[in-house]
Amino acid sequence: MSDVLEIVFKGNRKEYFRWPEAEPLGTGDAVIVEVDRGQDLGRVGAVGEPAVRKCVRACGNCSAADAVAQKAPRRVLRRARPDEVRTAEHLRGTEDDVRRKTRERVLQHALPMKVTDAEWQWDRRKLTIYFTADQRVDFRALVRDLASIFRTRIELRQIGARDEARRLDGIGRCGRQLCISSWLPESRPVSLSLAKDQGLSLNPLQISGPCGRLLCCLRYEHEFYVESRRRFPKEGKMVPTASGPARVLAVDIFRERVTLRTDSGETRVMPLQQLRQEAEHARDG
Repeated sequence: MSDVLEIVFKGNRKEYFRWPEAEPLGTGDAVIVEVDRGQDLGRVGAVGEPAVRKCVRACGNCSAADAVAQKAPRRVLRRARPDEVRTAEHLRGTEDDVRRKTRERVLQHALPMKVTDAEWQWDRRKLTIYFTADQRVDFRALVRDLASIFRTRIELRQIGARDEARRLDGIGRCGRQLCISSWLPESRPVSLSLAKDQGLSLNPLQISGPCGRLLCCLRYEHEFYVESRRRFPKEGKMVPTASGPARVLAVDIFRERVTLRTDSGETRVMPLQQLRQEAEHARDG
């Protein structure tokens, strides 16, 4: 399946195509692909086996063959020419004006929706408007209005808060680029129970990202926390030490330390390795 390509479009939108030609394509190459009712321009994100693995993840529980059949039914037509790339760049430059005009029409129609982004198809046969809304929106009149303005087929696509963050990008509370727009292959459900397992605050305001949803890292870091905490005694458990039994108050998986309180009320902070050695000696004695 070396002919499978991942193609990246505006807003981190990714789709999969086949490249039937012998000429090799590399990551970052601009290409023209066949899409529904026309052609679009994107850039190669992955080639061959890496693209197939991503395709399988996007498909879910599919085999590689089924994933490629479902997710990559269309072809890359050719490598994009410089003038075609310039056309795409010009269209990108007009999309802020498209978004502004769309927002004006949304206000005129009094629709409860927030216009997030606009994306022209390279051949201008379709214009996709992305929006968020808390409820179902009847935008049929808006579509007719926009079609008369832009003279093309209009698609209004409702997306969630995480998808909005993926398209618009930004900086997280950690000071780095948002995971969902830089490297995270898919967004998965995140619940407060994950924060509880990791010993974090359960106040949603303190563990939410710019999108207003719980941080994606709570999900993909969860397995690390669970595996690491298995090496430590549980909070509240009594453990033997050289100075007598003590209760575990807290654990620090990064510094490899355990906070203990003895029966006399003394609080001690002890390295995990030392606690293990003292507990072993206490049991042997």
